[in-house]
Amino acid sequence: MTSYLIDINLWMAMTWGQHPHYQQAREWMNSKRQARFLFCRFTMLGFLRLLTNQSVMGEDTLILKEALAIYDTWMEDPRVEFASELGSTENAFRQALMPFANQPATKAIADCYLVAVAEMHGASIVTLDKALAKTAKTRQIPALLLGA
Repeated sequence: MTSYLIDINLWMAMTWGQHPHYQQAREWMNSKRQARFLFCRFTMLGFLRLLTNQSVMGEDTLILKEALAIYDTWMEDPRVEFASELGSTENAFRQALMPFANQPATKAIADCYLVAVAEMHGASIVTLDKALAKTAKTRQIPALLLGA
């Protein structure tokens, strides 16, 4: 069974009907009947943060208990699982950071963490973010870029 580590932006697109990529994201997910869709702690936290952020959600902003209920609903889907951080994730994370070692702190830090989690779980990354997809591919982690 194929495993997909879903980026925060894609969880948002699959959840919020007002997201510009909602239809494409739902069609993609619905086409993957025999797949595992993974949250990790980072994507869970980001998902909750964005659902409760008025700058992102506007009139659809949720309070935290509503956002947690949506997360819980996702977790009830038999295809959705939580990918715990495995013991060797930090080593993989540090290796993924190496190409960025001589740069100031950037968004690459979060991207490298997601790449490490995907690597440890044998998962492909699915995202709307070109930079994340590129970082994954440089580490030879399969990445699917939707919305491109």
